Amino acid sequence: MSDDSLSGTCEPCRGGIPPLTKAEADGYLQRVSGWELVDEGLRIERNFTFRNFKEAMDFVASVGNLAEMQGHHPDISFGWGWAKISWQTKKIKGLHANDFIMAAKTDQLFHS
Repeated sequence: MSDDSLSGTCEPCRGGIPPLTKAEADGYLQRVSGWELVDEGLRIERNFTFRNFKEAMDFVASVGNLAEMQGHHPDISFGWGWAKISWQTKKIKGLHANDFIMAAKTDQLFHS
């Protein structure tokens, strides 16, 4: 995995490929601080905190816009001062490099 491998564009996944193994997912996970493997390594998730509801809502809207541009969509929940983002490639019922690319892009939105 190259140093810039998580800065690329999410490539469409058409299914029919195996999800990342737990070892492969652990390798990618080292590159995205604050994310954790959940559901026995089938998805990644991170909680974000904000000062108020509007900041959380604006962040969620930004993640939604990014997801539409990249063609890869997370599960999102949020409320006053918090948001939870979960990435998984649903076509393969597990993790793909795209999920970690999107996690890195989500982090960039959070820090901008």
